[in-house]
Amino acid sequence: MIPPPRTAAGDRPGIRPARNLLGAQGRNARLTAEHPPPYCQEESPPPADVSAIKPANPSSEFSVLRARANLSVEDLAGQIGFSARTVYRWERGEQQPRLAARLYLQTVVSRAAAAKRRPPAFRFVDLFAGIGGLRRPFEELGGRCVYTSEWDKFAQLTYLANHACDHEIAGDITKVSLEDIPEHDVLLAGFPCQPFSIAGVSKKNALNRPHGFLCQTQGTLFFDVARIIEARRPRAFLLENAKNLVSHDRGRTFREIRRVLSEEQGYQIHWKVLDAKPWVPQHRERIFVAGFREPNSFTFDDLQVPDTLGGPRLESILHPENGSEEEEEPYTGGSDARVSSKYTLSDRLWGYLQSYAKKHRAAGNGFGFGLVGPQDVARTLSARYYKDGSEILVRQDGANPRRLTPRECARLMGFDEPGGRDFKIHVSDTQAYRQFGNAVVPHCVKAVARHMIRRLGLPMSA
Repeated sequence: MIPPPRTAAGDRPGIRPARNLLGAQGRNARLTAEHPPPYCQEESPPPADVSAIKPANPSSEFSVLRARANLSVEDLAGQIGFSARTVYRWERGEQQPRLAARLYLQTVVSRAAAAKRRPPAFRFVDLFAGIGGLRRPFEELGGRCVYTSEWDKFAQLTYLANHACDHEIAGDITKVSLEDIPEHDVLLAGFPCQPFSIAGVSKKNALNRPHGFLCQTQGTLFFDVARIIEARRPRAFLLENAKNLVSHDRGRTFREIRRVLSEEQGYQIHWKVLDAKPWVPQHRERIFVAGFREPNSFTFDDLQVPDTLGGPRLESILHPENGSEEEEEPYTGGSDARVSSKYTLSDRLWGYLQSYAKKHRAAGNGFGFGLVGPQDVARTLSARYYKDGSEILVRQDGANPRRLTPRECARLMGFDEPGGRDFKIHVSDTQAYRQFGNAVVPHCVKAVARHMIRRLGLPMSA
């Protein structure tokens, strides 16, 4: 991942120590293209064409570049010898970022990307990419991502922080020219599920809004995937969506999707609803649609899935709060790395959720909160988790329950291993909850990906 691991004294391999970056003249020295900092004079230099990284919008471009370099504001400030306050001013666009700082970030990104380059076993595109839940498994199995599309700017930041991209991320897929999409072997697309999901349909019905294909902002995006498949004819594709896609509009929506892919485009298609519970402590059902240009023996019937009964429990993803884990601000703090009190529900919110659940139980409805402990399996984490956390509330002795922290969400979704903290989260809690709630579990995808690649006769790295 970007950048290489830290070594002694906070240095990174191949890059000069932070405090020596500006030399004897100090941090107020004038840094220009004619007088670059020391790191620019050693080893492989950054691109000579400085205009290629000159931002049209300094704060936006600088933020994206910093995320791609996998550095927090504080990390970057320490490594280039400027104060964090100055770097934050660059982030907000209050000052033009120094050229040396941009060159430094570009160098970190370029070296990390070069280190990851290898002849790919296959090439794939990642549409409606989110934070990379589909990309990660296919990349681990030897593929190279050659094109990415994601419209949400915050998801782009997280994506770039965790995946080395040698291409720009395209935004609105409806405005993308087919000529801009390179040839590829496999197409991945997690097209928006809200128009078809149970929660999404219920909300739209309550607001008297259209859903499914009638939702003009999201429901018709499947057809943009279809036009790309038709134009580029990849050897295979994998589509992912909410379980409710199968039954939406009494099955008519899914029948139309199957008709377009099989009858109009001639692909052999297979589908299956998979629960991520064998891999992560969460009940999360998603439909996967695999398509192949040439007929083969693929079937979901022999997909290898771990035993559900032996699946992990929440204990594996929760902060232990006993000192066995290092603190990670702002999520945990202190010698025992206790979860911050800001994740504990207020008396008012906790009282409201209990009253709401009681009212709906009396009416025979299933709405309510999900109270869990270390030995439980959680409900589905949704994109609305930032509002009240009601679907997954962790019991606390002598206190109101709490939300999961974003780090626990990363573990719950499989982006971090149990106890891990490698996945970079450079966005607010609200955005992080949205992103994890919209994501797909990479472990689940990897099982499907391995199964598909075998039938395609492609080599695999893992």
